[in-house]
Amino acid sequence: MTLDMLSPELLGVGMALAILVSVGVGFLLVWLLVRRRLDQARGTGEQLVREAREEAERVRREALVQARDVVVHAKAEFEREARDKRQEVQALERRVQQREEHLEKKLEGLERREAEATRREKGLGAQEKAVAEQEGRYRELLQEARLALERAAGLSAAEARRHLLQEVEGEIRLETAKLVKQIEEEAREQADRKAKEIICEAIQRYAGEVVSERTVTVVHLPNDEMKGRIIGREGRNIRAFEALTGIDVIIDDTPEAVVLSGFDPVRREVARLAMERLIADGRIHPARIEEVVAKVQEEIENTIREAGEQAAFEMGVHGIHPELIRLVGRLKYRTSFSQNVYQHSLEVAYLAGIMAGEIGLNVKQAKRAGLLHDIGKAMTHETEGPHALISAELARKHGENEKIVHAIAAHNEDVPPETPLAVVVHAADAISAARPGARRQTLENYVKRLQDLERIASSFPGIEKCFAIQAGREIRIIVERQTVSDEDAAWLAREIARKIERELTYPGQIKVHVIRETRAVEYAR
Repeated sequence: MTLDMLSPELLGVGMALAILVSVGVGFLLVWLLVRRRLDQARGTGEQLVREAREEAERVRREALVQARDVVVHAKAEFEREARDKRQEVQALERRVQQREEHLEKKLEGLERREAEATRREKGLGAQEKAVAEQEGRYRELLQEARLALERAAGLSAAEARRHLLQEVEGEIRLETAKLVKQIEEEAREQADRKAKEIICEAIQRYAGEVVSERTVTVVHLPNDEMKGRIIGREGRNIRAFEALTGIDVIIDDTPEAVVLSGFDPVRREVARLAMERLIADGRIHPARIEEVVAKVQEEIENTIREAGEQAAFEMGVHGIHPELIRLVGRLKYRTSFSQNVYQHSLEVAYLAGIMAGEIGLNVKQAKRAGLLHDIGKAMTHETEGPHALISAELARKHGENEKIVHAIAAHNEDVPPETPLAVVVHAADAISAARPGARRQTLENYVKRLQDLERIASSFPGIEKCFAIQAGREIRIIVERQTVSDEDAAWLAREIARKIERELTYPGQIKVHVIRETRAVEYAR
């Protein structure tokens, strides 16, 4: 039987059965595949769980080992710190014990001294009582002897004393004058010789140049047309320059020159450099002037600091406060009696160091005091008072030693010198100021000082003539030989010297030379 012979219904049933069988086989294959995958997934999950447990166990063991290491390390650190603390406590205990023993020894010594002092006090009380009794007996005996002498001489004690003083006064005055003259000659021979040796040694070992500064500075111009450019339109350039520098600019008929006038030497130097640079540049207007002046001021400040540092280096003094270094540098532009104060300070430092070395003082302290003795002059226009006291206050403010502060304050006799260092600095300052050419004095002051010297010498009785010589460093006095004796001449020289010290102010010292001579005149006929 063929397919064509089958009925449509049978064909449909057969196809349906075939489809059902195919679907069943497919479901079976899918179920088998899914079950296989599930088995594989279950095995993989169990493996991952085992690995996770193994990893967790390994991490737990490592953490446990690390925790044990930390505990061991902390325990060791604690033991080390505890050991250190125990050692410190033991050391402190030993020191405390030593101090207690030392204090006990001191206490025992004090107790012994106190007992000894008590014993001595009792003994002194008994001695004082005995001395008082003896003194009473001596007074009674003296009174009896005095009464006996008065009865024997027929004079009272007051009359006898007056008579005796009248007789002895002349002899005592003569003997005293001789003794004073002898002592003064001996002391003068030794002191003058040693002082001259020290001073000459200091002067010979130092030689310095002195720069004279004035209160005006002249700036030369390439031509007179530059004056108009300096003045500017309606004077704006010159006004800006004067306002920025604080210096007066004087433009007059002097050919090819302008004058800068001012009492502050630092500002005057700033103005001079700024003016020269503006002239060389040719661009002169307020903005350019401000720029150049600011730059020059910075350069001058650097120069001042370098000058101060150089001075300290040359003197071999270290540890000076930077502000004091700056003030020393400012002295380079400061003058006193036409003497440059910077060079004067170096001279004083050199001389003070040499003299200190000769007499066994601290050379570095002497140089330090000599270098800083005039720093107040860098601020005298800003602070009122004597420059020596200003210098001392600045030195004290910036941590200098009290010995150096006192030497600075006493160098100009504003306070009396109380230490050898102060005397050395005072002498060095006087030498530097008094050497020939160091300072210029006006003719009026010079003549007035000579006249004052001669006036003081002539005010004493018995003076015949007097002459001030050696630029007022010495005064020679000729006395009347009938009125003034040889012994009186010594007293007269001393009194004149004291009066000069009280009434005059002068650098260095003045020699008072009293001359008494005897002249015999005879004629041959």
